[in-house]
Amino acid sequence: MGLAVQLANGAWLNTAFAKPAQDGFWTSKSTLALGLSALSLSIIAVFAARGIAQPLRRLAVAAEALGRGQEIVPLPETGPDDIRRTAEAFNRMQARLHRFVDDRTRMLAAIGHDLRTPLTSLRLRAEFVPDGDVREKMLSTISEIQTMTEATLAFAREDATAESTRTVDLSALVESLCDDLAELGYDISFSEGQKISYSCRPDALRRACRNLVENAIRYGERARVSVERQADSVEITVSDDGPGIPDSAKEQVFTPFFRMENSRNRETGGVGLGLSIARTIVRHHGGDIVLSNKQKGLQATISLPALDGGPPPPISRPVAGARDVASALEKAGPSSVATPTAATH
Repeated sequence: MGLAVQLANGAWLNTAFAKPAQDGFWTSKSTLALGLSALSLSIIAVFAARGIAQPLRRLAVAAEALGRGQEIVPLPETGPDDIRRTAEAFNRMQARLHRFVDDRTRMLAAIGHDLRTPLTSLRLRAEFVPDGDVREKMLSTISEIQTMTEATLAFAREDATAESTRTVDLSALVESLCDDLAELGYDISFSEGQKISYSCRPDALRRACRNLVENAIRYGERARVSVERQADSVEITVSDDGPGIPDSAKEQVFTPFFRMENSRNRETGGVGLGLSIARTIVRHHGGDIVLSNKQKGLQATISLPALDGGPPPPISRPVAGARDVASALEKAGPSSVATPTAATH
């Protein structure tokens, strides 16, 4: 911009104003300011994301633990509105599930207790039946009903007992079971493998394995046991040399009190709860049992989910109401009742 002014003496005064040209947008100052703003926003975003992700991660771990049959402490009901409502719903669901299981177990205890009186009365009346054959058949039937009732009570009593989850060497657990049975004279072999640390309820899992092994020995003459780690699971395999079972009965044999052996002799066929108990225990661990016929014999495979993320946090505690349920079951049945450990194929 310029300005020209004629002075009084006739001279001209010329002035000019030149504004320096501005630099581009990406100056050192603008770049620094933009970088500081981006860093500040990133820090805020990280804390915000952690505030959302941490409760969700905690919810996922709790849901997995609940699905594996563990009792967990209620989740903290904090965080954003949606996360807080989700945690509240999860806590309510857990409480309802425990109430349902406790009510079911108390009902079993009450039924078992109430059945003892009429069974005892029937036994006394049967003793006075003059016909010897009829009397023996009646006493045998009453004894079978009483055994099934006590077996159900024993199963419910164990189900009400809260066993804490801990990490054990799964291979050593199964091998010790095989050694114990071998000392009793059973034909059983264990294929040694790598050490597998696994978070489980060892007493319950040992019982499930024992049911399958005794089943294999009873109907397949011998048992071959192995433990292997797969890509996404841990498998416990029990094989025998028996006749196997029809494909149509592979699911039916897991039904409580179902027996392929038709003699109704408890010495040869058991009560019919062994496989049902075994599958219930394994499913409480998040796994399943699969039966398959081989060229010779039957193979039962316990498939447990691999815990790639490590064992769940130590949040186990006694189940709410479990002590009351266990106490009621103790009153309902004698402590000397033997829990059935084998079922038919």
